[in-house]
Amino acid sequence: MTANRILVVDDDLHIRRLLESALVRAGYVPIEATTAAEALEQAKNGAPDAILLDLGLPDRDGLEIVTLLRPRCPAPIIILSARESTDQKVAALDLGAHDYVTKPFDSEEVLARLRATLRARIEAQGASPIVLAGTVTIDLANREVRRDGKEVHLTRKEFEVLSQLALHPGRVVTHQRVLAAAWPHEIDRRIDYLRIVVRNLRQKLEADPSRPALIINELGVGYRLMADT
Repeated sequence: MTANRILVVDDDLHIRRLLESALVRAGYVPIEATTAAEALEQAKNGAPDAILLDLGLPDRDGLEIVTLLRPRCPAPIIILSARESTDQKVAALDLGAHDYVTKPFDSEEVLARLRATLRARIEAQGASPIVLAGTVTIDLANREVRRDGKEVHLTRKEFEVLSQLALHPGRVVTHQRVLAAAWPHEIDRRIDYLRIVVRNLRQKLEADPSRPALIINELGVGYRLMADT
């Protein structure tokens, strides 16, 4: 499994440790920020899959951070805040947050909201959370890949490339689209990078990597995942 990276943004050490412990137990990789500035930096460079955001940070109001995060990072935002007023909740959701949990919270509820948010994100992109391609099963929501029922370890880059193909099963996905998704902060997005990752994926997933039947090259255009219909 290639674990989802979850950015925890809170200046309270106790809350961060509570959330990070729960996230690790649930199979996620937590990364942290204690200020708005750190949150914006991690959102840009840490490639989080979701963000747990406290509104009461020392350097900026949390509602302002939501508006700054949205254009920088596509990851869904779940607000964790002691602010209980309906106006605050509505404002956060209207600005682009995906969910709102009031402090004090139960960590299991936060994990349930997180699972639902990640699943909804996959489904909103028009893909089934589970994609079958021959003997390979790709679980997009849980970032898990199996071949013949056995889990296959993929690097983060390998999973990002494969997930872009799995989001559009049977369709050609252009080189540039995959590069933009897997290398979002690279200025020089070279196709050589992508070819290396695809070669590694074929070694791990194809019955005969020299004669690929799952990840097909469309010469000069991109790649196609031959998923089951």
